[in-house]
Amino acid sequence: MFMVLMGTVVIAGIVGYISEKSGFTHNGYLQSIIICVGGAFLFYFLRIMFGIGFGSPGMNAILSSIGALIIVPFHWRK
Repeated sequence: MFMVLMGTVVIAGIVGYISEKSGFTHNGYLQSIIICVGGAFLFYFLRIMFGIGFGSPGMNAILSSIGALIIVPFHWRK
């Protein structure tokens, strides 16, 4: 379980970096990585507590990171 958590953090960090590098977001590198890691942590703990998931832990990390990148910046933008 600990290795899945560490893999989730690594995958979320990579997704945050790639999204900023490709121009998908314009938050800044550190901010995008923090948003992705936060979303991945949240979804990781939801999977542990309630069994909600998309299949493999890697797919959960990727989809939750992308979802957090879409939801968080648009929520605060006016």
